[in-house]
Amino acid sequence: MEAARSSGMSYTQAMRYIILPQAFRRVLPPLASQFIILIKDSSLVSVISAADLTLNAKNLVATSFRSLEVWTFVAVIYFIMTFSLSLIIRYFEKRLLSREV
Repeated sequence: MEAARSSGMSYTQAMRYIILPQAFRRVLPPLASQFIILIKDSSLVSVISAADLTLNAKNLVATSFRSLEVWTFVAVIYFIMTFSLSLIIRYFEKRLLSREV
């Protein structure tokens, strides 16, 4: 910040061009990992009676007795969510790391 300010940048310019890009590069990987873990752990929320995909699947299995189809569908949904999020984050990480060089 001191170098940016001494080179004539305003506070806003220093934050926009110097500080925030560096901070975003450092924060993105752990933040993305936590977000993916949150999606995976959301199935545990059904234990405390919050309505989510796993709880709805459990109720559907109880009424339809089609456990294989329902749990396979739930697994595919969770896989799609986490895998697509991983691809998006990998894209951003590669894009940010290519700027760093």
